[in-house]
Amino acid sequence: MTHEPADYVADYRRRIAAALTPDAPKRASRAQMAAVLVPVVEYEAAPRILLTRRADHLDSHSGQVAFPGGKIEAGDASPEAAALREAHEEIGLDARFVEIAGFFEPHETGTGFCILPVVGFVRPGFTLRANRNEVAEIFEVPLHLAVNPASYQRHEVDWQGRRRQYHAFEYEGFNIWGATAAMLRGLGHKAFTETAFCCASSSGICSCFCCPF
Repeated sequence: MTHEPADYVADYRRRIAAALTPDAPKRASRAQMAAVLVPVVEYEAAPRILLTRRADHLDSHSGQVAFPGGKIEAGDASPEAAALREAHEEIGLDARFVEIAGFFEPHETGTGFCILPVVGFVRPGFTLRANRNEVAEIFEVPLHLAVNPASYQRHEVDWQGRRRQYHAFEYEGFNIWGATAAMLRGLGHKAFTETAFCCASSSGICSCFCCPF
C-alpha cells in the first residue's frame, strides 16, 4: 500500500462498498451484540471519519476514542437501526444524512462483546450536539490517515498477567487505539489492500484489553 492520500480519496466509495456485505452477519457466538456507526463524511475536498471521545466521568473506558454506538437493544429493528439510534443519542446525528453502505466483519472483544461495524456515508450539512453524559468531544480524522496502517504504532503492555498488543494513532491530541484502531485498520486493509487484518490476531478475536464496551 502506498501512503499518498490520492490512493484513499480516489474512488473511495467503490472501494469501501466492495469491501462490505449488504446484510448484517449472522450471530456466531454468545457474546453480547453491539453496533457502531463508522461515519464517512463525504466532504467535497476529501472524506473524513467522524469519531468521539468518551466522557471523562464514565465508569468504564472514560476518555477513550470510539465510534458512536452501543448495545443492540430489544427494540432495535436491526443492527443498523441500533447504530443510527446510538449516533443520534450520543452526537445528535440525524439519520436522514446517513446512507448505510454495509457491514464488515464483527469485532469480538476480550470483554464478551461482539461489535458490528456499520459503515455509513454521511452527507455534509448536518448539525451535531454532544450528549455530555456520554461524549466529551466530537472530532474528525481524514479518511486517508484513519485507514492507513502506516499511521499506527504497535505497543505492548503487561495487563492482568498477560502480554497484550495494541495499535495506536495520535491525531491532533487524540489517541486512537484499541478496538476503534483495530476496526479502522481492518477497514483499511479490507478496502485498500488485498489482505484483511483483525487486531493483531489471526483468530479474529481481539487481543486488546481496551475495547470500548
